[in-house]
Amino acid sequence: MQNTDKKSPVLFVLLGPTGVGKTALSLRIAERLQSPVISCDSRQFYREMKIGTAAPTQEQLQQAEHYFVGTHSIHEQYNAGKFELDVIKLLDNLFVEHPYALMVGGSMLYIDAVCNGIDDLPTIFPEVRAEIRKLYDAEGLEGIRMRLKLLDPDYYNQVDLMNAQRMLHALEVCVTCNKPYSSMRTNTAKQRSFEIVKIGLNRPREELYARINARVDEMMAEGLEAEARSLYPWKDLNALQTVGYKELFNYFDGVWTKEFAVDMIRQDSRRYAKKQLSWFNRDKSIRWFNPDDEEAVMEYVAGFMER
Repeated sequence: MQNTDKKSPVLFVLLGPTGVGKTALSLRIAERLQSPVISCDSRQFYREMKIGTAAPTQEQLQQAEHYFVGTHSIHEQYNAGKFELDVIKLLDNLFVEHPYALMVGGSMLYIDAVCNGIDDLPTIFPEVRAEIRKLYDAEGLEGIRMRLKLLDPDYYNQVDLMNAQRMLHALEVCVTCNKPYSSMRTNTAKQRSFEIVKIGLNRPREELYARINARVDEMMAEGLEAEARSLYPWKDLNALQTVGYKELFNYFDGVWTKEFAVDMIRQDSRRYAKKQLSWFNRDKSIRWFNPDDEEAVMEYVAGFMER
């Protein structure tokens, strides 16, 4: 790497559950680092989903250069593997000019992809993908669960059995390679040419949940229902299997009332925050802060800059 600074470049990763307050603090850190912000929110990539993903506002986007915000369409196939390659390429360029970069988000798998890498897996043939999708369309979640249990019982016992996309991907690999997906996962971290500093943000549970509830109400006031209606024709796309949209689609289909759908958005958002924290708490390299203690966060960042 051609960085003129003798120190290794540093990627600061600001992470935490949904609604905790990452965006506002990220702008202060970016200003201190004189760094752009690399979004690591797997739904803020999509330009059609601004309100429901709490994407940075135009004012916030003007405060710091942002990458991976509104860069893709819901009609494009994008995943953690592609994100890893794109971010590593971007960092190679950024670190030529500057010793620091900042990545912000709460998408667990995407953060891991950049920090640790993900396994190189085979290209899936279109006919295999179509076969697995046909099974899903015909038999739903239960059908793909049973097929996965048959082909890869080890992964079946590990995977979130409500995460259709992850199970579909595992089945595609099983069928393509004629061996279990779990046997091809090395779980070995890739060596990076930069240092990684993880800063976690969290709040007391009651406070976090109150913020999440308030943010859902704010999204509805900003026009989430209209945004979801505009995307309803493509409700089966993977990008739209997202909290805030899938609940409203049930309302549009007449399955739920509007009030119940909005309450489910709140509940599913809280459930997702709990899942994020469970994932992050396994990582002992994360240094945790309350987002309101900005001074402590900035001192921690400054400590790495002054070495």
